[in-house]
Amino acid sequence: MFKKFSVYYKPYIGIIILDLLCASLTTVCELVFPLIVRHITNMATDPALEFLFSTVLKLGGLYLLLRLIDTAANYYMANAGHVMGARLETDMRRDMFDHLQKLPFKYFDNTKIGQLMSRMTSDLFDITEFSHHCPEEFFIAAIKIIGAFIILGSINIKLTCLIFLLLPLMLISVFVFRKNMKNAFKEQRRQIGELNADLEDSLLGVRVVKSFANEDIEREKFAEGNKRFFKAKKNAYKYMARFQSGTRFFDGVMYIAVIILGSWFMVDGQIDAADFVAYLLYIQTLITSIRRIVEFTEQFQRGITGIERFQEIMDEPVDIKDAQNAVELTNVTGRVDFCNVSFKYTDGADNVLENMNISVEAGENIAIVGPSGGGKTTMCNLIPRFYDLTSGKILIDGTDIREITLNSLRNNIGMVQQDVYLFSGSVYENIIYGKPDATRDQVIEAAKAAGAHDFISQLKDGYDTYVGERGLKLSGGQKQRISIARLFLKNPPILILDEATSALDNESELLVQKSLKRLSEGKTTFTIAHRLTTIKNASRIFVLTNDGIAEEGTHAQLMEKNGEYAKLYSMYSTL
Repeated sequence: MFKKFSVYYKPYIGIIILDLLCASLTTVCELVFPLIVRHITNMATDPALEFLFSTVLKLGGLYLLLRLIDTAANYYMANAGHVMGARLETDMRRDMFDHLQKLPFKYFDNTKIGQLMSRMTSDLFDITEFSHHCPEEFFIAAIKIIGAFIILGSINIKLTCLIFLLLPLMLISVFVFRKNMKNAFKEQRRQIGELNADLEDSLLGVRVVKSFANEDIEREKFAEGNKRFFKAKKNAYKYMARFQSGTRFFDGVMYIAVIILGSWFMVDGQIDAADFVAYLLYIQTLITSIRRIVEFTEQFQRGITGIERFQEIMDEPVDIKDAQNAVELTNVTGRVDFCNVSFKYTDGADNVLENMNISVEAGENIAIVGPSGGGKTTMCNLIPRFYDLTSGKILIDGTDIREITLNSLRNNIGMVQQDVYLFSGSVYENIIYGKPDATRDQVIEAAKAAGAHDFISQLKDGYDTYVGERGLKLSGGQKQRISIARLFLKNPPILILDEATSALDNESELLVQKSLKRLSEGKTTFTIAHRLTTIKNASRIFVLTNDGIAEEGTHAQLMEKNGEYAKLYSMYSTL
């Protein structure tokens, strides 16, 4: 884990080195002060030495100079060091977002968006603090402990060894509590992700909540999640309190040890008063250093937890990616062939599609009908490789889609779905999403072709009107026509229309159908429909059931057979 994480330090190695150099300067300043006090105390208490006020002034000047150096070094650490951590956080968030963009649909089918948002925000913020302070704090502590040992050892090695024997006991207590703290903080992170997911779900569905007057249910659900998060946080604080209390106890033990052992050695004549004062000051420095490490351990555990949760996402395999020698799909005519195609969503599950064989000519308009759960949407989702086949192959113009670059494959396929997604922005921004380099005139032409220009022009700010989150300020028919305008701008040779009008009222459906008819002219079109009257003019209709393709033919041919299609059509006609 640390090997993978250390890659993010490489661009900032110069900043880290300078930061550690500044850390060493601040540490030297702290280590020099007890030596100055010891020297002054020796002059004041030893009759053989002459007390010179000029010497004291020189030592004071030296320490003031060291303090100026310490101030400058500390400023660099507080400023550049934190900025480096923020840059590192930015790099990690960029890489996490890039990786999420590459993950297949099946990952998002099983992952809560609130959990991902928590990992990209609060988890990475903890990593920022960890990435800056971790090398700095441990480096300072190492210098202080080693430096203090060398200096104190030069004064009295026996007393120094006796005092430093207490350090392992403190370190053992640190490691005992470390594991519990780590698990507690990880559970806390998981619970805040769950809380975010519940909050997002409730707020996005606020219209459904209010329409059923179920605010009390949502309050109870949120209160339960909030309570679980509180319990996780309470547990984390319990282990943190035990940890800090244990270390404070050892602080006191260290002080008592110095006072008792130091007094004994001073009475025995092995150290003098100046040495004893130096010992007390160095032990203060040592204990302060250890306490900072102890206090940093909480931040350390949060950082480790954040890194682990970051790495969990980064280790998620990208199953659907370009083959090594993938080719660009160009000059597409639109012929699509399904050759012995089988698919299942997870290992061990039943096949949704099995040994499917279909050939669709370039420019042909086919329709796929059948009962819910028969695999209609799944079949169409396989064409742009939203999921990969379990076996068999799909060809576009004779080329296996797994041998085509994902970018060029999906650029040549357009989809209109029942659940239209509009981004939070203006009408113009949502249409130009289909072709980011398009001109404003091209956007307007696309809107006209989709039958959307008239209603857009009547909006308060026209094309610059804010559509709201998920397009909530527009009607279903308006959102659908904007999504169709987006596709007119993209102008792909292959279209997939998945229940594009089933959620619309009759007037909106008529308008959208006219738009779709213009859009599909000359394009290979796959239409999934429950309203069978909308696909009567399809060149071929496939009836897809749990057993595969049950029937195939035109509307007239299938009605004449009086089979599955005729049953579905008569059922729809009686509604």
